[in-house]
Order: sequence, then C-alpha cells, then structure tokens
Amino acid sequence: MPSSDSPMSLIISKCTVFPDLPSSLDDLPLSVSDLPMLSCHYIQKGLLFPLPPYPIIPSTLIPLLKSSLSQTLSRFPPLAGRLTTYPTGHVYISCNDAGADFIHASAPSLSIRDVLGPADVPDCVKELFAFDRTVSYTGHHNAILAVQVTELNDAVFIGCSVNHAVTDGTSFWNFFNTFAELCRASSLSPNENYNYKKLTITRQPDFSRNSVLISPAVLRFPDGGPKVTFNVDEPLRERIFSFSREAIQKLKARTNNKKWSENEDVLLSAVEILGKQSNDPYQNNDNGARVTSIIENWFKTSNANSKTTAEISSFQSLCSLLWRSVTRARNLPSSQTTTFRMAVNCRHRLEPKLDAFYFGNAIQSIPTYATAEEVLSHDTKWCAEQLNKSVKAHDNNSVRGVIEDWERNPRVFPLGNFDGAMMTMGSSPRFPMYDNDFGWGRPMAIRSGRANKFDGKISAFPGREGGGSVDLEVVLAPDAMAGLETDSEFMQYVNDARNAAGRSSLHRVPPFGESLRARSAAEMEG
Repeated sequence: MPSSDSPMSLIISKCTVFPDLPSSLDDLPLSVSDLPMLSCHYIQKGLLFPLPPYPIIPSTLIPLLKSSLSQTLSRFPPLAGRLTTYPTGHVYISCNDAGADFIHASAPSLSIRDVLGPADVPDCVKELFAFDRTVSYTGHHNAILAVQVTELNDAVFIGCSVNHAVTDGTSFWNFFNTFAELCRASSLSPNENYNYKKLTITRQPDFSRNSVLISPAVLRFPDGGPKVTFNVDEPLRERIFSFSREAIQKLKARTNNKKWSENEDVLLSAVEILGKQSNDPYQNNDNGARVTSIIENWFKTSNANSKTTAEISSFQSLCSLLWRSVTRARNLPSSQTTTFRMAVNCRHRLEPKLDAFYFGNAIQSIPTYATAEEVLSHDTKWCAEQLNKSVKAHDNNSVRGVIEDWERNPRVFPLGNFDGAMMTMGSSPRFPMYDNDFGWGRPMAIRSGRANKFDGKISAFPGREGGGSVDLEVVLAPDAMAGLETDSEFMQYVNDARNAAGRSSLHRVPPFGESLRARSAAEMEG
C-alpha cells in the first residue's frame, strides 16, 4: 500500500455546477433540528464503484456526472444555495442558484485493495472528500454541497460532502439516490432530444416549512462562528465490522432468549423486514396495504396457541452487543455512568407527521444511561430492553418536549465523548446506500470522510449483500479498539472475511487507460 505521508490524490479540475433550471423557492428558515448542526462538520459519505464499461470512458464520465448533478440541483435547490443570516439573527438557506462545487481528482497509485484491504480504514480514504473537517456554519460563504469524483487505478470513488445544517441522513441519501437515478437515465438514453427536465424522480423532496420544527427562537453565535465540540486531534482508530444476516439473526435470537433455527429465522425475519417497510419511506411506495395484509396473514396462519410478544429488533440487539463490548474494552470503573445515544428520525413520530421525504434535519438524539456495572452484569437482552424503552418512549410528546427545551435555551449540538464513557450511533442500515446505480452497476463499498469522528462514534450501513446484513463503522481510542478486537462476545458475530462487501473486488481490475486500450482493440478487431 502506498505511504500515507504524502497526498495520494491530485486535483485535476474544480468548477461550480449550477442548476439547469432556476429555483423558484423562497429562502428556507433553518429549523430547531437544523440550527444545532451549524457547529458540526459537513456530512461526508461516498461510494466506491467498479470502472464504468464502454462507452462510458474517462472523457465522457466527468461531463456525464456534471450534467446529472446540474439536473439534480434543480430538484434540490437548497443544495445549490448558501446560508444567510437575517438582521433578526435567524438563519436561512438562500436558494439563489449559487451552485455546488465539483472536483475531479486522480489517484493512480491507489487501488481497490488499498481502500478495502487494510483492517483499519486507511488515511487515503479521507482524501476522497472535499470540505475536510469544515464546520457547517461556513456555508454562509462555502458551497452547501461538494461532489468529488476520484479516479483510482481500478475504480471510481464518488464522494459527497453536504452541509449538516441543511440535511440529515434521510435527505442526504435521497439526494444521492436522485443524482444516481438521473445519471443512470442519461447514460442509458443518451438521446440529445430527450427532455430530462421532465423526468419524474422517484422520491420527490418536500421543502415545506410549516411544522413545529420552525421556531422564532434565535441561536446566537460567537464572532467567527461556532466550532465543533470535540477534539479533532485526539488519536483514533477506525474499522468496519461486517455482520451477516445469519449472524445478526443468531444474535437476535440470543437476545430474545430463543433458540435460533434457520427455518424460523426465514419466517420471523421476513415479518420483521415487512413490518419495518410498512413505515419505511424508502421501501413503502404505495405498498402499505399489501405489506399490512402480508403481516396480518402471517399472524393468522401462525400457531394459534403461541403467544405473540414484542421482540427486541435485530438492530437493537446489535447496538446492545456493541454497548456491552465497548464498555468492557474501555475498562471503566463499575460506578461510571455510560451513555448510548441513538439518532432517531422524527418525521413519523410527530403529529401531524412530516412528509417521508421532508428535506432538512428531522432527527433527535436519544440517550440511554446505565452504569458500567449494570451494562456488564446484565445480558444483551437487558441492555437491548433499555435501548428499546428509550426509542419507544420517544413519541410526539417527547419530540415536542425536546423542541420546547431547546427553544428555552438555544444551543449547538454537543457532539463528542465528554466523559470517556459515551457512544453515539448515527446513520442507518435502512438507508438505500447500495441503490445508487449511476448506470454501470451498484457500488462495491461505502466509506466516509473524517467529519464528526471521535472516540465512540458509530455509523451503521447496510451490508452490500442485503437481506438484513449490517456494516458498523466504529471509531474508538486505540486502546479501546484493541480491546474490542479481542472481545470474544463481539467478534464471534463479525464476518471472518474482512470487508466482505468488497472482498470479491480486491482482484486486480485493469485501470482506466488499460481498459480503454483493450476496448479500442476489441472494437478494431470487431
């Protein structure tokens, strides 16, 4: 692997991409869920793709992506705007068509193996994103969105950096999916007479600002703007731990004190997945009645003598396992209070509900507390039950209570591990990250930049194989990571093959130039 002492990527070009249609949106006020994020870094998430096949070649790939981004910005005007603060102190998104940054970079010395092969996420991944450690408040003069496309020796990485005061994960991946959808349509139908402006996208964003999230409260900032609330220079290690569907179902059965069997797993996990999809904006497109019917039919035909009890979910089981294992790895005093925070989507928790694709932040952080002794002396079921209680209790009244509390004391979001015993779970394995097909296939892997990372920050991604598999991006202090890696309770559920999602892609693939020469030769022979 190349040395990380010097930059691996070289910027070939940088430009501003403007929407292909002018915006008709008025300025959008930042909500009580947006404003606290002004002290956070830009979100940085990206996808590793195989080389595009012919006729998409280097000279056509970048124009194709720029054109598709321009079309996407017309559907997402806030991402082409800038932040502005009114004389009253209220912060708005000015949908002024100022444009998004587009960076074309090259890293010929990097390969798929360099990105996916090491146990720890390598430093070179951080070079695949713009706005490194950039605070969201700077969106007053920086672009709200930057897309960096990096050509590796044998792959392409598309990294998106988006202002966290403008989007949460739901809005971020809706943008990314739309970007891919429009690019795929352009690459599959390269017809100059085709009117892409009339193409209806699958998931229309909702820019309404008429909910309880919009508040007259003003968040005041120091001169120069806010800073992140954690130490960006603390030594950290970062790893991706992959969990297969089978491993997670075994863990779920153990958490629920049940004996795992493959046949029962298929039936029960199908019901769990369908139940999630009935409330999932990404999966439930006019299929609510059908999904509900399937669930009801399963219960009618199941054993009439068996008692149906609420179970701990697969993801809560996984969070419980991580809470116990990291607490053990940190070797905390038994009396120390530990905190496990989970970010929850408030769109469906509020009454009246927000649109499933409401654009902006609509998340709140739910803490669950327990002493180190409680976490380690009880089993995974007890820990999962504490998490489950916290999530279930966060209803419309709780969401409104958090809003009212913030209005009484407006403040930035306190992101970090302030006592050495905190964990923060972000992102979601239900986000459609692997649905991003730009026209030449699904991504091989998901990676993130250096943004908002501290000891105890965890991000959940779907596994590439689907079916309920999960990848956890775990960031810990070096000593804690070493302890986690040797924790038998945790590691028994981790896939043996590191980075299983991209393992099949570690074999050498011809680089762009070599592939192009091969294609040209094939055409001449034909």
